[in-house]
Amino acid sequence: MKIISVIGVRGFPGVQGGVEMHCENIYTRMHKSYRLRIYRRKPYLTEVSARKFKNTEYVDLPSTRIKGLEAVIHTFLACIHIIFHRPDAVHIHNIGPGMFAPLLKLFRIPIILTYHSPNYEHKKWGRISRAILKLSEKISLSYATKIIFVNSFQREKFSDRVLAKSVFIPNGINKTKIGRSTGLLRRLNLQPRSFILSVGRLTPEKGFEYLVEAVNKLDEVEHLVIAGASDHDNSYFKQLKKLDWNDKVIFTGYTQGEDLRQLYSHARLYVLSSVNEGFPLVLLEAMSYQLPLVVTDIPATHLIELPNDNYVKVANSDALANGIGNALKKEFKLQQYDLSNYNWDNIAKQTLDVYKEVLE
Repeated sequence: MKIISVIGVRGFPGVQGGVEMHCENIYTRMHKSYRLRIYRRKPYLTEVSARKFKNTEYVDLPSTRIKGLEAVIHTFLACIHIIFHRPDAVHIHNIGPGMFAPLLKLFRIPIILTYHSPNYEHKKWGRISRAILKLSEKISLSYATKIIFVNSFQREKFSDRVLAKSVFIPNGINKTKIGRSTGLLRRLNLQPRSFILSVGRLTPEKGFEYLVEAVNKLDEVEHLVIAGASDHDNSYFKQLKKLDWNDKVIFTGYTQGEDLRQLYSHARLYVLSSVNEGFPLVLLEAMSYQLPLVVTDIPATHLIELPNDNYVKVANSDALANGIGNALKKEFKLQQYDLSNYNWDNIAKQTLDVYKEVLE
C-alpha cells in the first residue's frame, strides 16, 4: 500500500482549526486506499487526539506556540523525517509549510499542495512575516506537482501555468441533526433562540472586534456567544473583553462535539464577521443547522450563493449592527440551504483522484 505523508496541519482529531477539520474529514475517509502518515504538533494535541483510524499513523514532533516559528520548526523536522522514511508522496497544507517543497523535490518526492488561504493577508503577521509568506507562496506553487484550491476565486488569480496543474475542490460539511439537549445552555444561563453565535479561533482575521462592538450597540441583542480559543497569546482576547462594555459576550473557549452542537441547534442567528477567509467551514456548519445568517462581504462568502441581504460591509461595526438588527426584526424560522456540492465523501474521492494522477 502506498504511503502519503501529510504536513502543514497541527493535527487531528480534537484540534481547533479549519484546516484541522478539513484534514480530519478527508483523511478518515481515505484509509482504505492509502496508508496515511500524519505529522502532528505536540503542543496542540488533546486527549481526543489519541483516537486511531485504520491505515493512519501519527508522527508527533516537537513544535512551539510562538507565532511565526511554529510551522517553520515543525515542518523542517517533518521534512527530515520524510527524507529518511521515504513516502510515495507528500501532501502539504498551506503555503507557509510549502517553503520546504524544494527540499522534498530534491529527493524526487511528488508534492500535492492544498492552498487554503493567502495567509499573508491576515492581520496578525508583520511586514517581514508577510514577505516570507508571499515568497513561500511562490515557492509552493512552483514546486508542487499538483495543487488543490479550496477557493475557486483564489485559483483564478494565478498564471496559466498554475491553473494547468491545479484543481478546485471545496470544503465540505457533515450531515447534521438539530439537537434538543440544552445542558450547555443551562450552564451558561442561556435560553434557546436568545443568543447570536459565532465560531472560530480568536485571531484578528476573524473580525471579532467589529462583531463585539456591533452587539454592544444593539439593545435587542441579549447575548453573543463566541466559541473559540486564542491562537498564540491572549492579547486579542483581552482586546475583545475591553470592547464588551455591556457584558453581552460569552466566550466559551474551544468548543466541540455535543456542546458545539447545542450552540448551533439553539442559536437565533449566526454571524461570520471575518475580514479574510479561505473557505469558512463554520459557515457551512451554520447552514447545515439551518440558521439565519449575517456574513461579511468577502470573496470566500460568495463561494456559497446567499441572498444579498445576508451580506454586510467588511470591517465595519456599524454595518454589522445594521445587518444584525435587520435580521432580528424578522420572525425566526429555519432556513433551507442547498449543500449538495459540499459532501465530504465526494470531496475525499476528488482528493483521491488527485493522488492517483500524481502517483500513476
